[in-house]
Amino acid sequence: MTATASESDDRIIRESGIDARIALIVQPVLRGIGFRLVRVHLSGQNGLTLQIMAEREDGTMTVEDCEEVSRAVSPALDVDDPIEKAYHLEVSSPGIDRPLVRKSDFATWTGHLVKMETSIIVADRKRFKGKIVEAGDNDVLIEREKAAYGEEPTVRVPYDAIAETRLILTDDLIRDALSKDNRARKEAKKRRGEPDDDAPEGADAGAENETEQEL
Repeated sequence: MTATASESDDRIIRESGIDARIALIVQPVLRGIGFRLVRVHLSGQNGLTLQIMAEREDGTMTVEDCEEVSRAVSPALDVDDPIEKAYHLEVSSPGIDRPLVRKSDFATWTGHLVKMETSIIVADRKRFKGKIVEAGDNDVLIEREKAAYGEEPTVRVPYDAIAETRLILTDDLIRDALSKDNRARKEAKKRRGEPDDDAPEGADAGAENETEQEL
């Protein structure tokens, strides 16, 4: 885990280098309009692409939300100008097989399969594949998918040792993600006083929405 972000950043997995600098710029903007940052990544794709992955507090993220975030962060990036060359800005949702970057993410997706890499050796390994059994205050308990001979079936991984974790796409994950998304959207509509359109559960949910523009 790279600890380079503002004190108000509650993520346990954060960026380094230029990505961290960009995260510091966009985080206050996102918070101001009701979103939270998932990840920032600058890559050489299509020349140079800046991907900002974000979501609402309830975990939802629509195409319209992506467009709103794009409009909001673009002026801030223009002012601070952290990237010297021309680049494409891509704002996206985390998607179903999302990265887990907060303690709350591990709690939310308990019971699902993940791929995990650590920054230090934990139980003689730096890579794990298995099910989240428990998300504690200081560590996460993983049940190995295939424990090698002599290995314990479960391993506790401290949060501060995690470099990257991502959900593995399974039928159970798809069902759970669609259900959570549908409930979150209905609750958001109730809070806003909007009528429930009785959309089929999971309709247009969980897809990795994104919007892109050239800067």
